[in-house]
Amino acid sequence: MQDCELEALEAGLGHRFANRQWLERALTHRSHSAESNARPQDNERLEFLGDAVLTLLASEFLIARFPDWTEGQLSKGRARLVNTASLAAAARRIELGHFLRLGRGEEKTGGREKPTLLADAYEAVVAAVYLDAGLAAAAGVARRTLFDPVLRASPELLSRSDDKSALQEWLQARGRAPAEYLVVAESGPDHCKTFTVEVRIDGQPIAVATGGSKKEAELAAAQQALDQLLSREEQ
Repeated sequence: MQDCELEALEAGLGHRFANRQWLERALTHRSHSAESNARPQDNERLEFLGDAVLTLLASEFLIARFPDWTEGQLSKGRARLVNTASLAAAARRIELGHFLRLGRGEEKTGGREKPTLLADAYEAVVAAVYLDAGLAAAAGVARRTLFDPVLRASPELLSRSDDKSALQEWLQARGRAPAEYLVVAESGPDHCKTFTVEVRIDGQPIAVATGGSKKEAELAAAQQALDQLLSREEQ
């Protein structure tokens, strides 16, 4: 990858690397390493580190921004900030998919747009910044590309403990009809049933989830639907 391309990514991050090898490693998916004669190191270890760094940074960010929040609100907010949908949306903001080094198989199957792959790569990039310049630099990147955009889009949703209520408020604020929840399957004996619930918005199925009760399945489906809607809104 040419230096000018990496400079464009650095501009999006707001961080110029002292050691670009960290950035190059963060962009290297295991599928590329498996096919390369040189066998460069892939980004999986950086993903692991980036997950821990982002968890810490999100915790510090929320505590500073919302001093009156309870532990439960902070935990919920952190989960929303660093889930796959939010991380993938952050990756898209900086066009991270364009810079990834992928194997031929991943390339053919649309790997540059896969939410999980993008989220993992974003974690790896944050870890690369941390290793290159320390925690303050990583915090700056996370704030600019992840935390601040999420807060601008839907700050009221970060602390919601009831995902059904949060989804309803999100839809109501945009003048849309309430979500519908349909039990599409039941399995297991009467004393230990599993329910599968589908959530529909404007008549269209958005998410499906299972649970040990209808309420549990509905909450899980609502969380999935809300994460999808927030991710789409931020793109």
